[in-house]
Amino acid sequence: MTLSGEELAEDAVRDVAPPSRLRVVTRRFFASTQGRIGFAVLALMFLLAFAGPLVTPWSYTDKDFTAFMQPPSATHWFGTLQTGSDVFAVTLRGMQKSLVVGLLAALVSTALAALVGAFAGYFSGWTDRWLSWVTDLLLVLPAFLILAIMSPLFGAGEWVLFVVMLALFLWMVTSKIVRGMTISLKQREYIQAARFMGVPPVRIIARHVLPNLSSLLIVDATLNVSAAILTETSLSYFGFGIQPPDVSFGTLIADGSRTAVYAPWTFWFVAGLLVVTVLAVNLVGDALRDAFDPGARGRR
Repeated sequence: MTLSGEELAEDAVRDVAPPSRLRVVTRRFFASTQGRIGFAVLALMFLLAFAGPLVTPWSYTDKDFTAFMQPPSATHWFGTLQTGSDVFAVTLRGMQKSLVVGLLAALVSTALAALVGAFAGYFSGWTDRWLSWVTDLLLVLPAFLILAIMSPLFGAGEWVLFVVMLALFLWMVTSKIVRGMTISLKQREYIQAARFMGVPPVRIIARHVLPNLSSLLIVDATLNVSAAILTETSLSYFGFGIQPPDVSFGTLIADGSRTAVYAPWTFWFVAGLLVVTVLAVNLVGDALRDAFDPGARGRR
């Protein structure tokens, strides 16, 4: 089959066309050792958390009244608690809850930071002053104390409210960075041209400002996952986060710390999984930052 000159030209252009930014970032990410390790470990943690309960005969609500505080065995792979609960089952349930809380809180906080920072930087004037005042106010408020006071509202089944409240105290610093970058971006020629053409400000922010901040927002969302997980763990440890009968990393560590000396399986399995999960998230975040900005590693 003979190709026409126009088809040959199109094939030539397609062959020399530069790869998309997503493909370049993905290649850089998986080219780094920490990116591959972090992604593999994090994927394994998610697989263990959500597929693990399918391979165990025990549920996190089940009680074995013939095995109290038993060490790991063929029947109970991670041992049992004082209540007869299977440690493997409750640990996976706690990992599920902590991962979901961390992901949702990170997404909500990053989205809030993007919107507040972009609108404050683009509109300036009273909009900037009011939004900056709210941001500064939330920065000085004692987040831990406020969440502790509101903990009675985080009863069983109300963990979504806990996620929202947690996200409200994670976005302020990123919002200030987004504001500064937006002030710089709105002076660019293509944004000035869009303004002169009468394009609505909201559309300019959505189509021109936020896409240019995508690298910052993606990295921030990734790193906020580990921050949200650790914050949730700390709050739940003191009884101010996820409430019984549900469990999370924090509640399990709080319960296991009382018996860690003479029954280490009640504490060290969940503590180890928490450390590995947070470490994997941080590795992914660092690798993403280097992939978006190759010069960042050298500067650090």
